[in-house]
Amino acid sequence: MKEKKLTEQIDFTLLVSMLLLIGFGLLAIYSASNGAGSMRNFNKQLMWSGISIAVFVLIYFLPYRVLQDWSYIAYGISIVGLVLVLILARRIAGSESWLEIGGASFQPSEVTKFTTILALANFLSRKNTDIKSFKDFSIAVAIVLLPVALILRQPDAGTALMYLTFIVPMIVVGGFDFFYIVLLAIPIVFALVGFLNLSALIFVGIAAMIVIALFRRSLILSTLSLGAGAGLGIMSSVYAARILKPHQQKRLATFLDPMSDPQGAGYNALQAKVAIGSGGLTGKGFLQGTQTQLKFIPAQWTDFIFCVIGEEFGFIGCAVLLITFLVLLLRLTVLADIIKNKFTALVLAGIISVFTGHLIINVGMTIGLTPVVGVPLPFLSYGGSSLLANVIAVALAMNFYRNRRNLSF
Repeated sequence: MKEKKLTEQIDFTLLVSMLLLIGFGLLAIYSASNGAGSMRNFNKQLMWSGISIAVFVLIYFLPYRVLQDWSYIAYGISIVGLVLVLILARRIAGSESWLEIGGASFQPSEVTKFTTILALANFLSRKNTDIKSFKDFSIAVAIVLLPVALILRQPDAGTALMYLTFIVPMIVVGGFDFFYIVLLAIPIVFALVGFLNLSALIFVGIAAMIVIALFRRSLILSTLSLGAGAGLGIMSSVYAARILKPHQQKRLATFLDPMSDPQGAGYNALQAKVAIGSGGLTGKGFLQGTQTQLKFIPAQWTDFIFCVIGEEFGFIGCAVLLITFLVLLLRLTVLADIIKNKFTALVLAGIISVFTGHLIINVGMTIGLTPVVGVPLPFLSYGGSSLLANVIAVALAMNFYRNRRNLSF
């Protein structure tokens, strides 16, 4: 009976998946720290792991209503934190994203991702909210764009990009017509792709026309969306040098051709491919990776942590890691379906979107499929703020699971 009650209270699939990912991260950071000749980063990550687990337990046992009723307060505190960053921030790797608290560095933008999800979910789940109205749609978008604007001021485009991964899924789950989301997204996609090259712009244009044709909806609105997209795409292509900062231009250039600057902006991307490719099927063994131990990739314990897994544990290690992520994401999706509560479904949709966005972009940039934008791998990359935020997200899902019988209404 006790075992049955325990399984009713704890979602072991979520819990074990999270702990495995944290374990993967600690192993990789230990190896990278060993290569750097100092265990300082590993020790700090181990400390943050303990802090994160303690916060996990606290959130798990909170009354469900506290999570919803206090969501706006948590969001407001987070916004204040982002404002303080602009005033008091410590500059690390070119960005002013960290606050010094008691001798430790903390990045408010990481936790703000999930407080923004809570606030947006609270707004969209209210009975008097009509997401199809211009007013409520604008408020929903503003809830997300406010922290995005503050983060872009730091500047931290990679983190800001992650906020945009959850706004569309949450608004669609909230009841907004997906067709209009597509129409709004097309000009944005065109504008972003225009920074790459003309060939990519043409490809996106063809894909956009196919997608719109499948909907078979308003011809006038579809034409306006495509026209606006084409115009913005051409403008961003022509004026890229004026709009983008020098380091952003270099990142895009080396994404298209890493050999254009093999010793500079393209160095990490090239070395990452070498590290992962050299791991083969089973890897070189723990602490045996030459790229990792000889420090070929600077600060490998951060955004390029996936390279350590690829080199030392090989294809099999990478597959196990990605399968663990897949299990976590699928379980979160199942919870969103079985718990018949709008607020819960919206929060879980946001969490799934953030994790998926981080996973695709981080792994993609280490194997050359996406530009290097400074996005950490959830639960694995070094960083206490990131780890704490991700653990909080899983704790929210576990809290929903524990209270699921009271939420099905």
